[in-house]
Amino acid sequence: VQLQASGGGLVQAGGSLRLSCAASVRTSSNFVMGWFRQAPGKEREFVTAIRWNGGHIYSADSVKGRFTISRDNAKNTVYLQMNSLKPEDTGLYYCAAGSRLIVSSIRTADNYDYWGQGTLVTVSS
Repeated sequence: VQLQASGGGLVQAGGSLRLSCAASVRTSSNFVMGWFRQAPGKEREFVTAIRWNGGHIYSADSVKGRFTISRDNAKNTVYLQMNSLKPEDTGLYYCAAGSRLIVSSIRTADNYDYWGQGTLVTVSS
């Protein structure tokens, strides 16, 4: 499975961006699709994730109410709508896919099997 992330850019605080993550093949319904981000000098951190089967969503507290993850099964694509962006949201955003992840595993990057190349989001103050 190859993942292609896109949609990053420069935006002012309070603005919006939508990221896309296209999978090269139809991922199994057992997969979880996640978004992680990494700011300069910091560890990669969990942002949000969605199960292909059932659409259950898991999100970090820091993005709840501002970021929305969604999926388009027909296009094998996952989206991350980011609203009310803050300078602290700046970083390289990665999409990832993991198989048969249980709830306690979803927020840990090491549990994901496939990764996209990352797309840069810069939020200016």
